[in-house]
Amino acid sequence: MTTSTTTPVLRTDYQKAVAEYWNRERNPVNLRLGEVDGLYHHHYGIGDYDPRVLETPGEARADAIIEEMHRLETAQADFLLDHLGDITPHDRLLDGGSGRGGTSVMAHARFGCEVDGVTISEAQVDFANDQAVRRGIDDKVRFHFSNMLDSGFDAESMRGIWTNETTMYVDLFELFAEFARLLPHGGRYVCITGCSNDVTGGRSKAVSRIDEHYTCNIHPRSHYFKALAANNLVPINVVDLTSATIPYWELRAKSSVATGIEDPFLTAYRDGSFHYLLIAADKV
Repeated sequence: MTTSTTTPVLRTDYQKAVAEYWNRERNPVNLRLGEVDGLYHHHYGIGDYDPRVLETPGEARADAIIEEMHRLETAQADFLLDHLGDITPHDRLLDGGSGRGGTSVMAHARFGCEVDGVTISEAQVDFANDQAVRRGIDDKVRFHFSNMLDSGFDAESMRGIWTNETTMYVDLFELFAEFARLLPHGGRYVCITGCSNDVTGGRSKAVSRIDEHYTCNIHPRSHYFKALAANNLVPINVVDLTSATIPYWELRAKSSVATGIEDPFLTAYRDGSFHYLLIAADKV
């Protein structure tokens, strides 16, 4: 069930600009990888890559790298889902900023439960819903043109919620207030995100380039924990994935779908100005 709302989905000029960006986005780094097995991700990967893919002869080398990058991205989504806790087929999950829907499809396959995805990109909604129809799971996995800051779903209707590299587009205090409303006591929120390092002070040049590239606003690490605490969301697990994601970026820099943003990511991760974190928090 959802509650009725008269609030526009796109509330600010910035949100309209972000929605326009993702409505127009046709980046091969997202689409080409999704063609491997029909899981379309909008996040990055973790884990070591198989160096043998770089030795693949001829034209097959590009395809081998694509498949290996996709494997690492899927491993990242699996790692996120590992931290949602005990989810049953009777539960309901929310994918905040669901993109083209890959992690939602994986969540349903793992848990057998209903999954709702929300995104402010109508193009992504249409794409993801079409994928759910193609898989025959559209009765359980649904995607909505909706703002995750004001989702319209009933209070305490979601057993678990996750965001996968989407929090840098919103105010964290607003976001976690909405998630706290949607979660019952003991419900779980899981976040994977890039965040700037408070210790180094301010955004580095490399982090600023990432912001500019994706039209986002990367938050300092401390803001996540302040916003969680302000909304009765208590971290139970924090995992630094920075070193685990560097191999993915090294491989991506050698791929046919490199976009030029690889160097800023690698620079920021290596100089310590940027961290890649998983945070799992329970509603209390």
